[in-house]
Amino acid sequence: MMGYYILIGAIALVSWLVSSRLKSKFRHYSKVHLRNGMSGAEIAEKMLSDHGIRDVKVVSAAGMLTDHYNPVKKTVNLSEGVYNQRNAAAAAVAAHECGHAVQHAQAYEWLTLRSKLVPVVSVTSGLSMWVVFGGLILGAASGSGLGYYVAVAGLIMMGLATLFSFITLPVEYDASNRALAWLKQKNVVTPEEYKGSEDALKWAARTYLVAAIGSLATLVYWGLQVLGGRD
Repeated sequence: MMGYYILIGAIALVSWLVSSRLKSKFRHYSKVHLRNGMSGAEIAEKMLSDHGIRDVKVVSAAGMLTDHYNPVKKTVNLSEGVYNQRNAAAAAVAAHECGHAVQHAQAYEWLTLRSKLVPVVSVTSGLSMWVVFGGLILGAASGSGLGYYVAVAGLIMMGLATLFSFITLPVEYDASNRALAWLKQKNVVTPEEYKGSEDALKWAARTYLVAAIGSLATLVYWGLQVLGGRD
């Protein structure tokens, strides 16, 4: 178990460092005010309009960095610090979330696949670790093969969560690329403002990358514990 605690500690540390850097970047670029004077909500509405998307609403969401696109309700949810603000960070986030709406409208294959996995992963991700633990304890206590198969079932559940994390990567990177391309093509931001938006989205993407690597590392560790002990 010591190896597991070291692994979790290392992942948590890297995640904290990237998250702290992301928040620092957003605070910095929140001070880079847009010359066009547009708010995050106005930028989102313009990007949706430019892509011919009329059935998606832009709404305000409580909290910080709680921005997301809801494909079921068809809403672009922008946090309070993005919805009303008029800076490079707000422009980046608003355009990024609209990038997901464009993906949805164009049936982007990675987003479609990710959406199909959401119902399954929402149930299995929270249970997987307990199932693996339960299998290992059951196997050690009974000395039978039942515990092994229970643990393998937990690994499969954990594997689905890891797969979900890696499928999320192209979805997020593509949304950022769509956002940045639109911001540049439509001259929504100046070159200086664009650099700020690009840097902010780069760090946001790294949080998903760290999460995916952490999920894979955890899966490999427990896979070795379960499968490595099998004769």
